Amino acid sequence: MTGTARRGPDVIGLDLPAVERWMDSAGLGSGPVSHVRPVGGGTQNLMYRFERDGIGYVLRRGPRHPRPESDDALRREMTVLRALGDTGVPHPRLLGGCETPEVLGDSVFFLMEPVDGINAMVALSPDQQASVDIRHRMGLSVVDALLTLDAVDPDEIGLGGMGRPDGFLERQVRRWLDQLDSYRRMGYSGNEIPGVDTIAEWLDCHRPPAADPGLMHGDFHLGNLMFTPDSSKVVAIVDWEMCTIGDPLLDLGWLLAVWADAGARTDLMGSRLAEAGGIATPDELIARYAAAGTRSLEHLDWYRVLACFKLGIVLEGTYVRSLAGLAPPELGFEMHTRTLQLFERAHRLIE
Repeated sequence: MTGTARRGPDVIGLDLPAVERWMDSAGLGSGPVSHVRPVGGGTQNLMYRFERDGIGYVLRRGPRHPRPESDDALRREMTVLRALGDTGVPHPRLLGGCETPEVLGDSVFFLMEPVDGINAMVALSPDQQASVDIRHRMGLSVVDALLTLDAVDPDEIGLGGMGRPDGFLERQVRRWLDQLDSYRRMGYSGNEIPGVDTIAEWLDCHRPPAADPGLMHGDFHLGNLMFTPDSSKVVAIVDWEMCTIGDPLLDLGWLLAVWADAGARTDLMGSRLAEAGGIATPDELIARYAAAGTRSLEHLDWYRVLACFKLGIVLEGTYVRSLAGLAPPELGFEMHTRTLQLFERAHRLIE
């Protein structure tokens, strides 16, 4: 079967013959690519899993309608995955990357080793579904995985120049208010989120002193984690395009911003793990971090509020694009609902 014949609606954005030629030049197997199938996850970048010479690959590329920053974000992710190769941080192994868009025509891309794992946002294995003990320990393992990242010295793995750690916290509120204001160019009124100014003022007034900078994921939540199917262990943290040098406590705040409240049977992400019940409470996650980490949690509520503020504004962007016909209406409504829930959490925390 030729590469052309294998094109279809499920591989839009993936020129298979071009990928095969590029893999030939990179020494990544030979012969036709087979068993191509899309991999779910996220609402932006596209991923496909396939085989060549009996070896599995996952290809990650930009969205079907790339944005100006899409290629730079993917290049950043390649750099991070390459640097993490010899660390204890669980991550997909980078197999190769094409940093120019000429091969696919509209996007850079890279290849990763497939991860044998479960995304607990969308599914649980039979073992995880059957055991409340496993589900409880999954939450604690999430914190353990986060701590492996904070243990990495960015300079030692060649990432010391990534990001602008000086003034990181001071820039946050203005940065995200500007992002919200930018939506007005697409007809957004800016009044759809109650209490934005109240939260912004509280964050500016209660900002903690700058902490030692460190490597942070930038989008650390359950949807970007893969667990081993038969246990509670995190086998990979994925989606590294927002990784930077900043304040790692924001990653913890980000995780807590969407985690289920104690006794709740749902979280703000609608995960299968929370629906199954028995998961660790936010207080247990915080205690796990405090016991094994080295950072003071004195101002943790501030980071939690900032995470709700920032993530809510990010998700609102999908809602704005849906109003402009650039995203499915049902997806936009779902993201707007989550934004409102995040700001409700932020208001509860500052009260």
